[in-house]
Amino acid sequence: MKTLVSAPIVLGTLLLIVGQPASTDPSGGATGDALAALSALPAAGTAHAALGLDTYSGEAADLTPEELTAVVRRYCQVCHNNVMLTGNLSFEEFAVERVTESVETGEKMIRKLRAGMMPPPGMPRPGPDTLLALVETLEDEIDAAAALNPNPGIRTFPRLNRPEYESMIYDLLALEVNAGDWLPLDAKSENFDNIADAQALSPTLLEAYLNAATEISLLAVGDADAPAVHRTYTNAEYISQHPWDRVEGAPFGTRGGMVVDHIFPADAEYFLEMTFRAGGNSRLHDIDVSIDGESVTTLHYEGFERGVALRTDPILVRAGQHRVSVAFIRQAEGPYEDLIRPHTWSLAGGGSGGAGVTTLPHLKDLVVGGPFNATGISETPSRRKIFVCRPTAASEEETCAREIISNLVTKAYRRPSTTADVDGLMMFYDSGAEDGTFEDGVRSALEAILASPHFVFRIEREMDVAPGENYRLSDVDLANRLSFFLWGSPPDEELLSLASRGELREGGGLERQTRRMLADPRSEALGPRFVAQWLRLQDLYKNHPDPNFFPDFDENLADAMVKETEMFFVNLVREDRSVFELYNADYTFVNERLARHYGYPDVAGDHFRRVRSDPNRKGIFGHGSILVLTSFPNRTSPVLRGKWVMEVLLGTPPPPPPDGVPALEETEGSVAGQFITTRQRMEMHRANPVCQSCHKFMDPMGLALDNFDVTGQWRVRENGQPLDTRGELYDGTPLSNPADLVEALLNRPIPLVRTFTLNLMAYAMGRRIEYTDQPALRKIVKEAEENGYRMSSFIMAVVDSDPFQMKRAVAVAEDAEVDGNDRQ
Repeated sequence: MKTLVSAPIVLGTLLLIVGQPASTDPSGGATGDALAALSALPAAGTAHAALGLDTYSGEAADLTPEELTAVVRRYCQVCHNNVMLTGNLSFEEFAVERVTESVETGEKMIRKLRAGMMPPPGMPRPGPDTLLALVETLEDEIDAAAALNPNPGIRTFPRLNRPEYESMIYDLLALEVNAGDWLPLDAKSENFDNIADAQALSPTLLEAYLNAATEISLLAVGDADAPAVHRTYTNAEYISQHPWDRVEGAPFGTRGGMVVDHIFPADAEYFLEMTFRAGGNSRLHDIDVSIDGESVTTLHYEGFERGVALRTDPILVRAGQHRVSVAFIRQAEGPYEDLIRPHTWSLAGGGSGGAGVTTLPHLKDLVVGGPFNATGISETPSRRKIFVCRPTAASEEETCAREIISNLVTKAYRRPSTTADVDGLMMFYDSGAEDGTFEDGVRSALEAILASPHFVFRIEREMDVAPGENYRLSDVDLANRLSFFLWGSPPDEELLSLASRGELREGGGLERQTRRMLADPRSEALGPRFVAQWLRLQDLYKNHPDPNFFPDFDENLADAMVKETEMFFVNLVREDRSVFELYNADYTFVNERLARHYGYPDVAGDHFRRVRSDPNRKGIFGHGSILVLTSFPNRTSPVLRGKWVMEVLLGTPPPPPPDGVPALEETEGSVAGQFITTRQRMEMHRANPVCQSCHKFMDPMGLALDNFDVTGQWRVRENGQPLDTRGELYDGTPLSNPADLVEALLNRPIPLVRTFTLNLMAYAMGRRIEYTDQPALRKIVKEAEENGYRMSSFIMAVVDSDPFQMKRAVAVAEDAEVDGNDRQ
């Protein structure tokens, strides 16, 4: 019996094997001969076979590598040959018994075989025992060769990105700054913003670091002669300021407004100025102005014209960073009058009628002006961090300056200071002190420290080994890797002291430090730093649900959704739960606003707490953050949701659509005179065979989540018509709801855990994961499996791995940028 497959479907399906366009000439010649040969092969399996090898409960076939090469020739080479070059890949010279000569190709095969996507659905395929034998043999051969000649990889030294820069400044100077005030956006690679070779340098970027060093050193030390300036803070347009939305940090009993951490350079007088949106009525609104939680004045807003400013009298504020709150005093609970919107309407997002009609004023801008009439500089947390000693006579100034500089260098350079470090910086101190005071000299030295390559770059010392040889990182460099991995910040005194003595790896010290750091609250950085980037939560803010259809959505709710996912992951780490709870957990974390959005009762207040989730909201598939970022503003997108699952969770991204194929959004029409549903739009789009070949992978997974609307609320109808979310996974598994999708994915856990591990390794090491890292990755997964796939087992195995603790030496020409003083 022959399996006859349409040539356009075959060619389109083959795009999924590696993700590159295939030849589109099915008419004849070598390509036509290959397709003819393909149709003549026996159908040993179908789309309903157990394509995910994890679901196959039997044993691998007892086949030699040579016999498995014949399998590749029969089932793979028909498309991957020198003529078709599907995915720019040919198996004509490939042999399983010589896979170590073409490891990159072998790793591509392993990834697709483990995901059950190769051979593609509808194509002839060997039995599952043969596929299992093929993938296990490939892994065994590659891993055995890697064990004999491990390659820990190469990482160029990264620079501090924005979050790391902010963390360094806080750790060094007790200042919370916004690095975006000086530094450009960080480039992302492989999901993350800390990948070293993506952090390009430019004269503009270097100038930005220099400007930041100048300004931050002044802010930290203080400046009694600072000129009066106006600093403007602006509320995002999509932030709600309704009575039920209190800004975090504002006094209880207030609504909306703004809370900012402003650095005041001197003890002086300052004023605050506010501009507003809306509020065109004559009703009186009271505005509380507080500094560090203490009310300093109350203003009265009487419905002035939009944009007209309201200003305080001069306020005396001491130098340093203070939390400034400007918020409306809440005057009533419950619904309030709105001229054209229901009481649940949010100003956020605009829409027809928009912001100018609501009866409530909303704070748009807050301006802090000053200083005026400065009287000096009070002691501040920043100054206490800097001035660890005080000279009592001129003869003591140099000695004290050296102590200050040595202390700052150790923290700023993330290693013990040296005499050469201090001597070099004393030149800057002398220059500043000569033209000013002792404090001016210290500020000048601090500026030089913040501008130093040793501060801006996380330089790791190269060992004196031949190019191509492997070497272990020094304990200090390992401590820095560990700290930025788990905390997103520099090592603390305990970790750095242990590493400086060369004792970090001794007697289980590395494991003890890792577990200590995981238990520390600073490990919560894994939420916004690792999991948020891996799951692409930042994309949530790119989608603004149409306020005409989703009037209750605003940035406050978006923030709560992101925090839910971050707290959920941090809890998995804190309680050392299984990685699979990412997908099947029956609990989550919500505040009152998010609980009301999900329909959860009995949740009151702004603080987040753990609750049992709805059965339809297992794991991250029920999180609004994921559901919003995979939607369009006016409708859901099963394609985006399915594509997200393939890319982010399974590590098997689909190829881009072929040229000339209309986008799904351009597919229009009606059924029986009614608006078409998303499913109907998809089915019309998939009438194109080339489209169908890729969409059969993505769409069923996305449809299983289509009961969640654009904002993540549960629904049963779309455009007045009942939703039909039924579909089949590419292996024939029926899907109709989120629980089905979770079960189907957990039936093939290997792609899930390997993709998670790949992203964890990339983030931990700050470099891309190459095919040469796959043996180490598989070893990490195996160790985690032996410990129940607990979070700590993944983290500990990454920390213990060769790629994390070692590097391969590069040629001198490639390493010329490393300063010679950093070699040992």
